[in-house]
Amino acid sequence: MRATNGIALKEWAVVCRELGEGRQILLLRKGGIREPVKGFSIERDEFFLFPTYVHQNGDELSAGARAALPDVERAMPPGGLLRLELYASVAAVTEVTDLNALRRLDGQHALAWSAVERRFHYRRPGLHIIAVRAHRLPQPLVVPNLARYDGCRSWVPLESEYPTTECHAVLTESEFRQRLAQLEEALEQSLPSH
Repeated sequence: MRATNGIALKEWAVVCRELGEGRQILLLRKGGIREPVKGFSIERDEFFLFPTYVHQNGDELSAGARAALPDVERAMPPGGLLRLELYASVAAVTEVTDLNALRRLDGQHALAWSAVERRFHYRRPGLHIIAVRAHRLPQPLVVPNLARYDGCRSWVPLESEYPTTECHAVLTESEFRQRLAQLEEALEQSLPSH
């Protein structure tokens, strides 16, 4: 793991919570409006998780994530501030172009099926599946949420490099490997290491 990092990946705050509590290890990504037509790509293999509150929609969440949404929104930092609590490292990534394979991932992520389908069909069929190992920072980093961080883009270069050395993994190595194996079994394929 890098000692410091200055890159963050935007993700719904409720999804960050699911990762931070060990309920999921995967992200389903298509790409933001401001990203190239080719869509999302893995630009870094380690990054802070940048919790976003814009566009979170209970109708697009699984029942468990939907129930957590009010607590997540109450925990939102005051305007102008960003709270970074999680750091992630990419274990594997693949693009899935079979909608039925995504159906088999139900229960392994926070999205409702209608949201998965919508994202799958946006621009061109397919979704990136990113298996990430989440690490909790010893203390949340509360930093200014700069105007240049706004917008529908996935990757955000932060104002500074922040330390990651005292992060601790949310799941043990064996728990994470077990979850990764379940993901591969559901997809019926081995995931390429990243």
